[in-house]
Amino acid sequence: MDEVFEFNKFKFITNKDLLAQVQPVTVDFKGVGFQISSSLQAGGGCSSSCGTSGTCG
Repeated sequence: MDEVFEFNKFKFITNKDLLAQVQPVTVDFKGVGFQISSSLQAGGGCSSSCGTSGTCG
């Protein structure tokens, strides 16, 4: 089941089970996209998102 949050006309939809694992979650608007931070430890690897180049670490 999904959880829906609305803030300043933006709608955020996330999986409830995943949300429980990664809380707290912070979403920052960066002018041309969003940066999402959480307590989830990803452990390296590569990532990318729309309009940005990925990084590996």
